[in-house]
Amino acid sequence: MADPAVSFKRDLSEWRIVMVAWRLLALQAADPVVGAGMAEHSTYRAHPWRRVEHTLGSGRRLFYQDAETLRREVARLERAHKRIRGTTPDGRPYDARDAGTRAWVLLTLFECVVAMRRLGGDGYDAVQLEDAYAEFKEAVAAFDLPEGELPPTAKDLPAYFARYARERLEFTEAARYLMGDLLREAPRPRRLWFLGDAGWRVVRGLAARVVTELTVADLPAVVRERFGLVRTRRGALLSFLLHRGAGALVRLLPDRLRYRSPEERRPTGRYRPHRRDTRGSRLDRFFREVLDQTGDGFITVHDLRAMAHNVCWQLELDEAAEARVYAAFDGWWEQLRTVMDANGDGKVSREEFVAATVAGCDRDGAYLEQGLLPALGAVFTAADADGSGFLEFDEYRTVFGGPRVHPVELSHGFRQLDTDGDGRITREEFLCGFTEFFTARTDSASGTQLLGRA
Repeated sequence: MADPAVSFKRDLSEWRIVMVAWRLLALQAADPVVGAGMAEHSTYRAHPWRRVEHTLGSGRRLFYQDAETLRREVARLERAHKRIRGTTPDGRPYDARDAGTRAWVLLTLFECVVAMRRLGGDGYDAVQLEDAYAEFKEAVAAFDLPEGELPPTAKDLPAYFARYARERLEFTEAARYLMGDLLREAPRPRRLWFLGDAGWRVVRGLAARVVTELTVADLPAVVRERFGLVRTRRGALLSFLLHRGAGALVRLLPDRLRYRSPEERRPTGRYRPHRRDTRGSRLDRFFREVLDQTGDGFITVHDLRAMAHNVCWQLELDEAAEARVYAAFDGWWEQLRTVMDANGDGKVSREEFVAATVAGCDRDGAYLEQGLLPALGAVFTAADADGSGFLEFDEYRTVFGGPRVHPVELSHGFRQLDTDGDGRITREEFLCGFTEFFTARTDSASGTQLLGRA
């Protein structure tokens, strides 16, 4: 019988899982299929914190929720992975549906929980480890992996990791970037708003050194050997102090603090009215904060599809609903590409987007109806879970809320759209609000504050 004191699912929801989160991403990115998919289809460079959130959030859906949530999450992952395929720069095809890669990604999640407990001084004993692995395998059975892809028992895991590391893993560009420059370039997390940009640059430099040292020290020895990484004495001491300290702390905490994380941030900035035409600054902000998902200064079809993916991920849509959202965003991209991509390279710069959008709205009153509004209409339909024709606040919060949005700011955005103040948003109010954001010449219109007070 399983030890009632042991639960892999419960351990996955602990606070200290964040201490092995970067290690988890590095291990996953070292698989060449994952690395290629991250390079071409992921927004991890511009939104690293969202990547961590989605990875751990998906893990909780798979292992910490009920059977129906598990089923929906597996189906969502299956649909998302169908779109992640292509050819690497050196000519090798990749496909996220590769069974070996999928098994590796799932097993790294289990291995990181095991490592979290081991490094924290409360590791599983042999019996507990087998119980935890059985719990893990019971959940991932929903993926219907081919026979033999997962090691049969937990005691077989070390040999599996050693073989996989030597035969499959590569120090991919994604893994190198995660281990190096990403942390030194990462944008400030919203919940650290109080640091300001200058304070964040100082903290970011220190955090980059600490996380890199900690990650290298904590990686399995076979992976360090494969990549030529050295575990320094300083890194080993840092790992010991941080993990043992965290392990001792969480064991003193009540469950409500040990297993639940606060997810909120404070609003930033103050609203300042402008008398000049402010469309340019709003569109510039929309480009940077919403459209440019990869953070490279351009928008491509991958940026629009990443936006569609994020909407679908938040709403946990079925296949048909997901297809409608993706089709609408693909249509939006076609409009942007046709109007703005003058040289045909598949990219639109910020300057091109701002200038063309202002000119398009001035020239044609139906300009937004050719791309933006159909995409937003698809989002509204998907978010209107009960088909009432209205977005209640809970439905609005599902798609626009999250750990990066303070509840006050979320309520403010809802009120901007709810122009008649009846506590719900009609499709017309929803689309009119975004139309105002793109077309109002001053910031006096309510829709101009949809990204928060500027």
